[in-house]
Amino acid sequence: MIYVIVRTLHIVACLLMILVVLLQTGRGAGLSLFGGSGDSLITTPTGSSFMKNVTTGLAIMFACTSLFLTLLSSRSGSSSVTSRAPAPMSVPQAPPAPPAAPAPATPSK
Repeated sequence: MIYVIVRTLHIVACLLMILVVLLQTGRGAGLSLFGGSGDSLITTPTGSSFMKNVTTGLAIMFACTSLFLTLLSSRSGSSSVTSRAPAPMSVPQAPPAPPAAPAPATPSK
């Protein structure tokens, strides 16, 4: 139940963050295609503080729900694809070779 609620909050945060970022004016909004000055990039206002605060709040919410969903999925009974795969069969090992017989002694002259 909690997983569904957090996942829903995560999806809502994603969609709202996309919407808020698209509504903001870009940094290069003062530049035009023909005759725009590069100096206006530095002095261009960057938007309202309300939009910045909303974006920051949504980014924090996105990060927290991402971490929480990761914790919930690791603790629940869900499994990954690799845990469902059958274990590889081990190759049977050959029995160890018996110890070699000592070499016959040669008579010395």
